[in-house]
Amino acid sequence: MFPDRIRAFVAVRLNAEVEDEIAKFVQPLRELPSGIRWVRLANLHLTLRFLGNAVDSNLLSLLDQHLNQIAKQTLPFALQARGIGAFPNLQRPRTIWIGLVAEHLTQLVRQVEAAAEQAGFAPERRLYAPHLTIGRVRDLQGWQQIRQALGPSTNRDFGTAPVSEMVLYRSTLGRETSRYNALARYRLAGGVET
Repeated sequence: MFPDRIRAFVAVRLNAEVEDEIAKFVQPLRELPSGIRWVRLANLHLTLRFLGNAVDSNLLSLLDQHLNQIAKQTLPFALQARGIGAFPNLQRPRTIWIGLVAEHLTQLVRQVEAAAEQAGFAPERRLYAPHLTIGRVRDLQGWQQIRQALGPSTNRDFGTAPVSEMVLYRSTLGRETSRYNALARYRLAGGVET
């Protein structure tokens, strides 16, 4: 049974090696004065589907069944972390991200979206852009210095991570950072225990 009226999402995590490469890259940026709230290493994830801010436990139970089926039919795959960018752009950024590329990622996202809709969630209207959020821009103080530091890394390779599970997370918003708690894990078929 899932808790009721929670903020929730479905995501995948990268392995420790790739996360460490990202942490080494972000650490010097954290030390620069800026209006950016950098994401903690423990919170790095690729969102497959944001479910909402007050999700009904019945919807989560239905989704759980669908995600189990998807996991049984999906083989593990490799996810490459490469490049730096910002939404909507580097001139007026709101979110700083690392790009993510995987051959089978689009198919998995489509399956998770279909499962969410079958479970009763409203369709996602935004175009899916796979990325790993590393910073949220609160104001543009210090942005020029940060942008200069990011410039040489627009195509940087942070490594490749094997993806062998999806996770249903509960998200609790905080003043400085959010907390994520895994509610359920879905092993992709053929996944190796770690």
